[in-house]
Amino acid sequence: MATTSQPLRGKMTCKKIFWAVFPHACFILSLVIYAFLGALMFSHIEGNREVTLSEEYRTFLRNLTYLARKLSDNMTENEKMFKKDIHELFDTADPVWFINPEERWSFFGSLFFCCTVFTTVGYGNTYPVTRLGKYLCMLYALFGIPLMFLVLTDMGDILATVLSKSYNEFRKLQSKILASKLCSGSTCSKRNELKSRAQSKIVINEPLTIMEVLRSQSGMKRRLVKYRNVELFEMLIARENENTQPARNKSMERWSSCPELARGKTVSRVIENFDKIGKELEKLDVPIVLMVLVIFVYISCAAAILPNWEKNMDFQEAFYFCFITLTTIGFGDTKLEHPKFFLFFSLYIIIGMEIVFIAFKLGQDRLIVLYKKVISFCAEKKMPSKKIYPK
Repeated sequence: MATTSQPLRGKMTCKKIFWAVFPHACFILSLVIYAFLGALMFSHIEGNREVTLSEEYRTFLRNLTYLARKLSDNMTENEKMFKKDIHELFDTADPVWFINPEERWSFFGSLFFCCTVFTTVGYGNTYPVTRLGKYLCMLYALFGIPLMFLVLTDMGDILATVLSKSYNEFRKLQSKILASKLCSGSTCSKRNELKSRAQSKIVINEPLTIMEVLRSQSGMKRRLVKYRNVELFEMLIARENENTQPARNKSMERWSSCPELARGKTVSRVIENFDKIGKELEKLDVPIVLMVLVIFVYISCAAAILPNWEKNMDFQEAFYFCFITLTTIGFGDTKLEHPKFFLFFSLYIIIGMEIVFIAFKLGQDRLIVLYKKVISFCAEKKMPSKKIYPK
């Protein structure tokens, strides 16, 4: 029996792990598939668009040619005037005129654009030009942004659990170290003896059976039948509620003999996993200073690695770019020259946005507590003092 029960236990633990990971994997896989489908769609629509020379573009070229001819050989005299005219001319230019659609809207470029859409970063250097592309971009963001926030909330629960457990274990370790320093050997031994004596006095009383309950109620025969039936019915319900959890051996026998009986329980557990999204994030209680330190370290690590493939960035510029990206501000003043590396960088952005989201949630909770204290303090100040009148 032991040899047959071990493989069954192994299979059951594997299935439990699978159904526990299944909701999280569904969200991430859905987001990845959604990003790849959007990249294929926008690369086909925007990458294959026809480049037409508009009248504004031709006027721009004529004015640029005129300024180039007007520039004399003596650069010192007309330098300021030329700079002013050329700045005014390029302010009227459309950046689309200087972009090759096939290069900008390749698969990786389109994937980069899709990630900036549903993460709400929106750098602004890549945007749809065609009317169909603009309509599809609105529709794509309408479904992509809620999916992204769902992934952020789900992954935020995992990070919140890891952070809370790590912080609690650190506090326990810290308290043990302080207790070992403050507590001497004699006092600690006395405390342990008192605890052991207190635990030895504890008696675990098992719940009574139905027959024992009925036997103990011998005085009920003297009462009326309807009242006796009501009380018996309530006792039976209490007895059943105490034994709601089934025996482990019976569940093992049902699982091994007829897996269809346990399938409903598995489905209900998966549904419960979906219903518990966001619960761990609400229970998170760590210092806001710790979260700020985690964000600083997280951004600093990326700022040290990013200049290796983005040669136009140093550490300070990369730190600024990561902060603007993770907070979904996305000015677009700092651009990536290699969108292919954004695929590796996108996982960093999603995890970083979750960390920033947790920090914002903690800051929001602290602000709510502060506002409550301020409002209660002001209300106490404005309340009139009770006057005691003589009788």
